[in-house]
Amino acid sequence: DGGSNLSLDSIPMGLPMSDPTAWATAMNNLGMAPMGMTGQPLLPDFDPALGMMTGIPPINPMMPGLGIVPPPIPPDMPAVKEIIHCKSCTLFPPNPHLPPPATRERPPGCKTVFVGGLPENGTEQIIMEVFEQCGEVIAIRKSKKNFCHIRFAEEFMVDKALYLSGYRIRLGSSTDKKDTGRLHVDFAQARDDLYEWECKQRMLAREERQKKTPSPPPVVHYSDHECSVVAEKLKDDTKFLEAIQTLLTWIERGEVNRRTANNFYSMIQSANSHIRRLVNEKAAHEKEMEEAKEKFKLALSGILVQFEQIVAVYHSASKQKAWDHFTKAQRKNISVWCKQAE
Repeated sequence: DGGSNLSLDSIPMGLPMSDPTAWATAMNNLGMAPMGMTGQPLLPDFDPALGMMTGIPPINPMMPGLGIVPPPIPPDMPAVKEIIHCKSCTLFPPNPHLPPPATRERPPGCKTVFVGGLPENGTEQIIMEVFEQCGEVIAIRKSKKNFCHIRFAEEFMVDKALYLSGYRIRLGSSTDKKDTGRLHVDFAQARDDLYEWECKQRMLAREERQKKTPSPPPVVHYSDHECSVVAEKLKDDTKFLEAIQTLLTWIERGEVNRRTANNFYSMIQSANSHIRRLVNEKAAHEKEMEEAKEKFKLALSGILVQFEQIVAVYHSASKQKAWDHFTKAQRKNISVWCKQAE
């Protein structure tokens, strides 16, 4: 479709018109249907949907020597690039035979792109018209040297903007050089993007910490019924810790008054009855720890005695009376073992 709008002045004329094969190849490289001067197709097997002649293998961008990795195509973008018609301009896709343009490494949290190759007569309104199709545009900073920076609302919109890299833009139907250009879209590093990304990372880290340390369950409010339940739990050794925490929370909340004082005194008295049990348990654990220390000392002394005996064997073997009978390799091993044991 776009090929019919191009004038013959934009087609290289360095090939002889008498050679139909060369003429067809040149038009195929431009992504145009090979047509003769009379308007008849030169090659019947031209596939207009692919923009190339069947039988001619496309260039693989991953071929050795090119060193270019094609950027991923957004899932909602077509795999085969087509002509894009806007209100004030038209975008013609790049030659499908050429490798995709290289891009720099993507900065963290990137929402800003660099756009070069703009037409000299391109305005901010035209830039907005082209790139608002990729998503919500937050800001456009245009330079006088045919490039600009565009900041989008979300990161995924940058991938859609990169899809337009390599497109040839033409303002209206003009063929003036100042009204044409070839877009180059690349990642741009912006302080605002980095700041928002760092804030997001801190928020995620804070949420992760909160998941690891959940807040304790809320304590029920005081009532006569809950008081009787806690009083029974205070008498049970297995439920004592839970009950004493509830009692502490009630006292700190100010639940003690003239009407509830006797109930709280009874619960405090129940808590005090666990003192003797806790003292006995502490003494039992201390006794176990002392016994474990003595057991450890005995085991360690036995190990050290064995080490000393082994070292004594090495020293005895190193004396000249026995040393002369060992080979050179055996002496070396005995010396190494002695150093390790010491």
